[in-house]
Amino acid sequence: MTGVDAADTVRRFQDAWNAHDVEGVMSLMTHDCVFESTWPPPDGERVVGQRDVRAFWERFFSESPDARIDIEELFASGDRATMRWRYRWGHDREPGGHVRGVDVYRVRAGKIAEKLSYVKG
Repeated sequence: MTGVDAADTVRRFQDAWNAHDVEGVMSLMTHDCVFESTWPPPDGERVVGQRDVRAFWERFFSESPDARIDIEELFASGDRATMRWRYRWGHDREPGGHVRGVDVYRVRAGKIAEKLSYVKG
């Protein structure tokens, strides 16, 4: 696994995420994937495994139909990638807003094994 491969996996994941394509998102996550969300503070929710992570994304996209993440910067080395992002909501209606944050990824065999999310403020 090279940094280029890891960054490509994250970009494909983010494209599926922005399309709210749960099948596409989950096809890019390992069977034993780990996701740590930014909510609730201070540590967020930790979700483990395909079934529970899938349920999280299904619920999230249902509750946030206009959610979008714009990549501000993405860099990777080996099986690790870090992405600075801007999460936007309400861009098709008012009131909208955004927050900025960072995701730290571990990629294994072309799939995301770990996605740890952190937010500013």
